[in-house]
Amino acid sequence: MAISQTRAAAISSIGIRALSYFFLRWAMLPFGPALIFTLFAIYLPTFVSGFRKEPKYNLVDEVDVVVTETTIRDDNAEEDESPGAPTPTGNEKVIAEQVDIQETISIEKRPLHALRTLLSGAPNPRSLALSALTFLINAALVGFVADRLFRERFYGAEDLSFARVGYVGEHEAKLLIREPDQTKMPINVQIHLKDPQPPFDNPLWQAVGGVRWTGNETDYTAVVTIPLRNSGRRTYEWKTSNNHTGEFTTPPKVGSAFETDEGPFTFLSTSCIVSRLPYNPLDHPLAIPGMRHLAKVLPSLGAQFMLFLGDFIYIDVPRYWAKSTEEYRKKYRQVYASPDWPAVGQNLSWIHVLDDHEIQNDWSANTTGVYQNAIDPYNHYHAAANPPVAKKAGALSARSGATYFEFTQGPASFFLLDTRTYRSNNKIAFTDDAKTMLGAGQLEDFIAWLRRPEPKGVKWKIVASSVPFTKNWGVNTQDTWGGFLTERKRILEAMWNTASRGIGVIVLSGDRHEFAATKFPPPMNSTWPESATVFEFSASPLSQFYSPIGTYRQRDSEDVEIKYINKGNSKFGAITIENLEGGDQSSLKYRLFVDGEEVWNTVVLSPPVVIEDVRPAIAAGSWWERLFAWRR
Repeated sequence: MAISQTRAAAISSIGIRALSYFFLRWAMLPFGPALIFTLFAIYLPTFVSGFRKEPKYNLVDEVDVVVTETTIRDDNAEEDESPGAPTPTGNEKVIAEQVDIQETISIEKRPLHALRTLLSGAPNPRSLALSALTFLINAALVGFVADRLFRERFYGAEDLSFARVGYVGEHEAKLLIREPDQTKMPINVQIHLKDPQPPFDNPLWQAVGGVRWTGNETDYTAVVTIPLRNSGRRTYEWKTSNNHTGEFTTPPKVGSAFETDEGPFTFLSTSCIVSRLPYNPLDHPLAIPGMRHLAKVLPSLGAQFMLFLGDFIYIDVPRYWAKSTEEYRKKYRQVYASPDWPAVGQNLSWIHVLDDHEIQNDWSANTTGVYQNAIDPYNHYHAAANPPVAKKAGALSARSGATYFEFTQGPASFFLLDTRTYRSNNKIAFTDDAKTMLGAGQLEDFIAWLRRPEPKGVKWKIVASSVPFTKNWGVNTQDTWGGFLTERKRILEAMWNTASRGIGVIVLSGDRHEFAATKFPPPMNSTWPESATVFEFSASPLSQFYSPIGTYRQRDSEDVEIKYINKGNSKFGAITIENLEGGDQSSLKYRLFVDGEEVWNTVVLSPPVVIEDVRPAIAAGSWWERLFAWRR
């Protein structure tokens, strides 16, 4: 019985150790803690019972058998007297055997097997110290799992006060402020130039707006739109009356990518954040290791903004605690309350798109269910500080109620897709003509944006998609654009048309916790030239698990693999655009950083003009362009 108890303790111990390592260092799957706690409930009594009842000594039973034979010789047997014959021994016969059996029973100490005890977690009755140590290892692992699961629950950050920079344009910047303490109202915001150039620049702090009050309806957040009166690429310092400070840099003017005093146009892209993975018991409960990797290289990048492609929170990791609006709000507050946030968010503009874990894993139920609870904090913390909402196709104004965005900065025009709010059910057949990820309205506006001519010097259209555009990921393909092939084909054709007019098209995506660079060449013998090829760079996570087994594989000539890297808990891309000498072509350099180190880069050139646009290009920033932009 004791031996079976010990065996049960060893089996449950191995399960605890394997699952704990996986949960704490690889992936915080929601069912992990429940299994670990169940195994520990089995381990504890079997370990105690095995230690108390299993014998410390082995019973050794030694048996010696002695056989004695009695023989008789036959003297009448004939002897061989020939020369060389052997000496006769007689004809001997066995007439009796005597068997003596001696049994010795002794007691010996069992082998210590210290290493086996420590590795298996089983009790060792010969050593209380070894048994206690191996038990404490398992108890510590269970404690770490409980710590990761429960401790952040005590950090609701209800009193969180912070300010961050949202979208920064040529003429305005957005500052998101959260302040629950009404005794600090009203909050005043001031800015001044960091590097004023006398005698033309005013070096003094100037009041630019503020917040009169905040309330629970917005989780005590508000957005201040700051007007910017200086032209060119300038750096401003900002401060609020509730003691928050930072800085931001305005983008180059539309159509410009490089000036001698400005440098190239650089921005960042990634997605997916979970705190304390890989787990370190010494970390703050809200620590985000990937942000430390980003902070290490951020000063050297000169980035204009972070284009964050979704999964800023994981409502269902490490466990889906509740579906209330307050639970979703708490998740946002915890990220912004992280001690690692200021180093990457205080002086860098962050703009966002929506993905599934801000709602629920693999979300494809439109605006039903928990969507309204989930979208509430997303709107207050992210959408409110985002770029302008995308224009309605053929109109000057934005589409009413749209949840997708567009803007133009320097050498590039951007469209931030919403791939969750309007999509059809993932389970519908991949090739169903009616299946849509974007919905009719967003698709129409997106195609119109692709077709729209751009001002001189704008050589790129950048598409931000929370999920990969390629179908090369074989796991959970139905949640990517690989599950919406009819709509994807229509979009690709519009992209090839755009590239044929000399505007390169780049898709930036995340979601998969891996990196892949893919190109989408036009079909052979089609009307589109090879130079119209579309490129995708999919990089994630900023701080999450990665798959140790590769899941990306090229399957045909439609989606062509350029580079694939699956390893790394932290990945982000730095995209740098420069207009080449003469201004007719532009280069886009993509640099991949894994765990804070640059591991790969490539350069893509904007395509040459093959199909001339029937409408003349309008000079950047002209009165005519601003008035009639909707016609483009």
